[in-house]
Amino acid sequence: MTQSMLFCVRSLTLRIMDVVSDVLRVARVRGTLGACVEAGGRWAVAGEDSSAAGLHAITAGEAWLTRAGHSPLRLDAGDVVLLAAGVSYVLGDAPASPVTACDPVELARVRRTGEAVRLGTSAPDTRIITITYESDCDRTLKTQLLFALPELMHVQGSTGAGGLDDTVRMLGRELAHPQIATTTVLASLIDIALIQVLRAWLPTRAGERRGTWLGMMGDLVVHRALQHLHADPARQWTTESLAAAVAASRSTLTRRFSAAVGLAPAAYLTRWRLDVAASRLRTTDQPVESIAAAVGYNSAPAFSRAFTRSHGAPPGRYRTMCRPS
Repeated sequence: MTQSMLFCVRSLTLRIMDVVSDVLRVARVRGTLGACVEAGGRWAVAGEDSSAAGLHAITAGEAWLTRAGHSPLRLDAGDVVLLAAGVSYVLGDAPASPVTACDPVELARVRRTGEAVRLGTSAPDTRIITITYESDCDRTLKTQLLFALPELMHVQGSTGAGGLDDTVRMLGRELAHPQIATTTVLASLIDIALIQVLRAWLPTRAGERRGTWLGMMGDLVVHRALQHLHADPARQWTTESLAAAVAASRSTLTRRFSAAVGLAPAAYLTRWRLDVAASRLRTTDQPVESIAAAVGYNSAPAFSRAFTRSHGAPPGRYRTMCRPS
């Protein structure tokens, strides 16, 4: 294959965008390093009631995670859990250990300085790295990865998820031994950790993701269809043209797309177009007419009506609301 042909192949691959990365970008998902916990003896701490998803990586020792209505879950060194936003839970040395309230002033101080939060009645033998993930966008966005997550995702260190293991080890080393540009390195590792959790967990949980946005992970035909829709939302797609693009029959695509994602292809495309438009309204000064055309609307009034139904405000007002005052 010639160099020019290789360039064309690479360019095509880049244009057919990675769907997960695309959704994370449009929803502006941001990760923040939370408290690094060092605990020993008897200890327990309640999870914050937050709009953010929370990741906990056990880097040493063990811990128990308890949730109302569920059996306690033992976490060993190397285990990682990702809890959806709004989930109440307790982490401790045992399921029945009494919860100790954290001083919010002290917690804010150690987060600011990078110190570890010390918990328990004896010298630390358990270490936990905590990360929070939330979207900078309003919840009118329909294709948001964080809102599609199950209540709990547990990746055991014994599964050999090498990418996740490596990421957690690098986080631990960077926190223990800060160097030049540690803040930049940590920011990248925090983003990578979320992807590595998804990579490790999703292939083993097909039944739990079907009927949600994550359902496309288990069906190659659906995944390819979504790649085409994301790469070219302005195209006047029909079920027939999309089926032809992924080498499937119209009935097969409709059945498998609806089963995996929970929506028909046309309904998903409408949601995605309007979410992309919302992102552009928030982050650019492009005229509304240009944004409408870029996401497949030939009529600005038709776009405005659809956007208002989806996001609760006309495009111009939405842009004003989302911009800093």
